[in-house]
Amino acid sequence: MKTTFYLIGMLLFSIFASTAQDRKESIDDTRGYLTKVGDMAPDFEVEYTDGTHRKLSSFRGKVVMLQFTASWCGVCIREMPFIESDIWQKYKEREDFELFGLALKEGADKIQTLVSKTKITYPILSDPTGSIFYTYAEAGAGVTRNVIIDRTGKIIFQTRLYNPEEFEEMKKAISAELHNTHSAKALSGNKR
Repeated sequence: MKTTFYLIGMLLFSIFASTAQDRKESIDDTRGYLTKVGDMAPDFEVEYTDGTHRKLSSFRGKVVMLQFTASWCGVCIREMPFIESDIWQKYKEREDFELFGLALKEGADKIQTLVSKTKITYPILSDPTGSIFYTYAEAGAGVTRNVIIDRTGKIIFQTRLYNPEEFEEMKKAISAELHNTHSAKALSGNKR
């Protein structure tokens, strides 16, 4: 009888351990994202510091970079100056490019601290309840994420943490999309 209970206990343990491992591997494969490259970017609305509201879908026709961040995130703070110098300063004057950070569950005071600490000039907006972040990533998944969205609203690149090689690949993806004149012409209705 003890042997039977022992075997049942071991069987249940192995099932739960296997399920937990499968879940962990699933999170590792997606790095905690709910979205994938090729998906339409989930729409949301943000409020700018001047009180205006914009939906992500209102940026169709532009290449958009979303940066999920937080003032308590050391990796975010390390990455943000590179976003500022290598992406924002390079493309901020382009009418077909948008970049903004979304501070996870943080208000204006924390955002100002983050901006002061990193000396960035691109907009950081509040995601006060995390509803935007949790549309893109699983609950419990960490910030320091970048999502690049093409002119049609599709996700073309996603990063997790700050990895210099992956950051370089992201920069290439942004540049390629911004220089994809076929895509821009198709959206504007210009045809040859």
